[in-house]
Amino acid sequence: MSANAPQYLLLGEILRPHGIRGEIKMRVLTDYPERIAELDAVFIGNGTDDKSPKTYTAAHMRMHQGYALIKFESIRDRNAAESLRGLFVMVKTADAIPLDDDEIYLFQLIGMAVYLEDGTLLGTLEEVLETGANDVYIVQSRRYGEVLIPATDETIIDTDPDANRVTVRLPDGLLPETGQ
Repeated sequence: MSANAPQYLLLGEILRPHGIRGEIKMRVLTDYPERIAELDAVFIGNGTDDKSPKTYTAAHMRMHQGYALIKFESIRDRNAAESLRGLFVMVKTADAIPLDDDEIYLFQLIGMAVYLEDGTLLGTLEEVLETGANDVYIVQSRRYGEVLIPATDETIIDTDPDANRVTVRLPDGLLPETGQ
């Protein structure tokens, strides 16, 4: 992991209690949700920069209609589950599943230079929005201001973490004509 890696990675966002026995409904933010029940511990807090998230152990987890339903060992009723609403389920970055050679963590994209396919520098990738359909890269450009780029196979030509560079092919009309 790089030096700028956060201490935790998000696995999901707790939406609400599910039922009366302390189960929670979680919006999944990981490609490997099935691993949650296998972890010795997960952490629940306000986000990856939370200085003191609480440790929990998942008793079981199941997927239902695209969401994860999780029962934590120490959460015994609906009121206790309600206290977790809006918090994030996280894993220590050091305990994350190793990525394949062609994969990259979202946090690693932040700060990368974004180039158009003709080699022109567009700007710097500032943030990644996870929308459900596809991610959206927010690029800060000196010439165009804030540019929102859909992260699809058609638009993202290459991501090179070693060169700290993303190359994009933008759809017609994405950049304002006034920026030229």
